[in-house]
Amino acid sequence: MRKGLLLIFGTIIILIMAGCSGNKNNALNEDMPKPLEVELSVPETADVKEAVVLKATVTYGEEKVEDADEVVFEIWEEGKKSESEMLDSTNKGDGTYEANTSFEQDGVFEVQVHVTAKQQHNMPKSSIQVGEGTSEAHHEHGDHEHSEDFSMHFMNPNKVEINQETKLVVHVQNEETPLEKARVRFEIWNDAISEKHDFIDTTESKAGEYEATFTFSEKGTYDVKIHVENDDGLHEHEEYKVEVQ
Repeated sequence: MRKGLLLIFGTIIILIMAGCSGNKNNALNEDMPKPLEVELSVPETADVKEAVVLKATVTYGEEKVEDADEVVFEIWEEGKKSESEMLDSTNKGDGTYEANTSFEQDGVFEVQVHVTAKQQHNMPKSSIQVGEGTSEAHHEHGDHEHSEDFSMHFMNPNKVEINQETKLVVHVQNEETPLEKARVRFEIWNDAISEKHDFIDTTESKAGEYEATFTFSEKGTYDVKIHVENDDGLHEHEEYKVEVQ
């Protein structure tokens, strides 16, 4: 009789412990960050001046993200990244975000969507051939060409005032994942004011996100070139403009 009671008591304890362990594991799984996934939908081809819909579907695990912090479409003609155009999106309320555009000439155009949500950033890219596409001669005279799998997104500050510390942030991605432990520097100058170029080292605030602060001393349009390198031989750069009031 005593042995039977001990056996029953021991079984109950094991079941309670197993339940507690399961609850802890479930809580851990719920707390673990999920990947931010972005599906970019862009037509493969379009006619010149044809209305084109760009669409991004944003999910966090199995959840549709209806409240993304930022969804912006960036468009540029192949080989002319420095002349890119940014398009704000319309939140459709079901985890999808859209923008409408058209293209005024033949060419191959790159479309990249920059999504910030759930304290993560993702920026998939696709291309669209407009009209007859791009001639081979065009490819020989383009801008600095990135590695096909490399992308960066500079969070251009909306309002920059003189003598106030400004946070500069860039997201860097390679092979569709955040590029971690890279050496990222901001090169800042304004030829109308001085020949001096300031080089500002960044810190990696989270995976693939690099930031630094800089104080602009005079009003004007500044050039900001972002340099990215790592130990695998990657060396990329992009140039932007920052307006200081």
